[in-house]
Amino acid sequence: MLSVSLSRKHHRPPAPAVNRRKPGMLVAAVEVDAGPDAVFAALTDWERQGEWLLATTVVRCRQGGIGVGGCIVARTGIGPLAIVDTMEIVEWEPPYRCLVRHTGRVVRGSGAFVVVPLPAGRSRLVWSEELDLPLGWFGRAVFELLRPLLAGVWRVSLHRFARNVTSS
Repeated sequence: MLSVSLSRKHHRPPAPAVNRRKPGMLVAAVEVDAGPDAVFAALTDWERQGEWLLATTVVRCRQGGIGVGGCIVARTGIGPLAIVDTMEIVEWEPPYRCLVRHTGRVVRGSGAFVVVPLPAGRSRLVWSEELDLPLGWFGRAVFELLRPLLAGVWRVSLHRFARNVTSS
C-alpha cells in the first residue's frame, strides 16, 4: 500500500494514497506526526470528526460510542443529499484498532481505523471501508462512478486529520 508522509516541515504535504481493491472497497493511509494514543483519541472523538471529515457530523449513541457494542451515527452530505450511516463498534483495541459494522438502510458493510506505530513517535493511520453495494451490477457501476469523488474526499479529509492532530 502506498502511504504519504505528512510532516511539519512541509507547507503543503502531498495527499494520502487511496488504494482500490475490489467493488465497494476503499483503503487510504496517511502518516501522522503523533503517537498512536493521540491518533486514536482524535479518531474516536466522534463529535469532532466534522472538523476534518468533509460534510460529516457524527453523534454518539449506545455506550457513548465507546467499546464493543457502542454505536455512532454519521450524517454525510449536504442538505437533502445527506446519507445517515449508523455503525456498531465490533472491535475496540485502543490505541490501535476500531472496527465498525455499518447497519443503516443505505450504508451496509464494514469499516476500520487501524493505527500503526512508527519510529520517532509517529503513526500510520489506515482507513478502510468494505461496503455491501446494493442493486447488483447497477450499484457497482454507480460506486465506480463515484469512486474518484470518494477518493478525493478521503484525501482531503485525511490531510486535514493529520494536520489537526499534529497542531493539537
